Amino acid sequence: MPRTIDPPASHVPRGGQFAFSAFSAVAAVLLWMRDETSYPAIKTSAMFAYLLAAVLTSVAARLGARRTLIVFHLLFVPAQFLFSFGGGPEQLAGMVFCTVLVVRMRPRFPHLKRRARRVWLTLHVGVSVGWLGLSLAMTTLAVAGASADSHAVRHGAYELMHVFDLTIVIPSVVMAIITGLVVSLGTPWGLVKHWWVLLKLVISLVIPVIAIIQSTWIEELRLRTADPAGDPGGTGLTLILCMLLYASLLWTAVILSVFKPAGKTRWAKRPRDASRPAGASEPAPDSPPASARPVRPPMAR
Repeated sequence: MPRTIDPPASHVPRGGQFAFSAFSAVAAVLLWMRDETSYPAIKTSAMFAYLLAAVLTSVAARLGARRTLIVFHLLFVPAQFLFSFGGGPEQLAGMVFCTVLVVRMRPRFPHLKRRARRVWLTLHVGVSVGWLGLSLAMTTLAVAGASADSHAVRHGAYELMHVFDLTIVIPSVVMAIITGLVVSLGTPWGLVKHWWVLLKLVISLVIPVIAIIQSTWIEELRLRTADPAGDPGGTGLTLILCMLLYASLLWTAVILSVFKPAGKTRWAKRPRDASRPAGASEPAPDSPPASARPVRPPMAR
């Protein structure tokens, strides 16, 4: 079998890494300038993490440390989701930025062994199913909070949504992203080789955006309905629509995982083609190898 050779250091998209380094420095400054936040500890942690990211990506890009950059960006995707609760939209943009850089570097990881694959797959399915059930429960609570006549039910619904959001939804998002990346990169499916996996990756990047928005609305409604005269109003209706979209995306991810619609992206490459040197022509299928061709005896003079 041909030996798999890692791409050379020049394959590292240095321009993109330097751009992310500058982005991280700007994100740290924006976090430092932001005064009002509900989670000051997350804000401080995010600020120092972005400063470290600015230095790390710049140095690693100069050294051509491709593996270091791939691992860093994969870990920094879920980390930035957590940082977004102490920051703003720049953290969500950073998640997309990291994902694009990882895809451009075309990471290749050793396949998981059978037992490890089952463990990670069980974790991913378990977290995803729990996450789906929780989204349906929170949709029900959003409807109850917007339509209830009783102040206790109305305010209690948003209080429960707030507790679920902090204790279950946020950890579920992080765990689903991490386990999904491990299962994708540690199996032949890959991260961007098949359309159904790529669509699930897009969904996993869209859902954190919705999670941040709905967390803001839940907090606002929780405070507003603390007053018996407080009414959810249009925000309550918007939250219901948001939760319906949230649940619909999760159901779409489940359908994609079960049916696995066929179709490969342009990033998919057959191992046979990847091992052939550039410019080499493919041997004719009907031509036997030279060692298998019969040798004709010399003609007698």
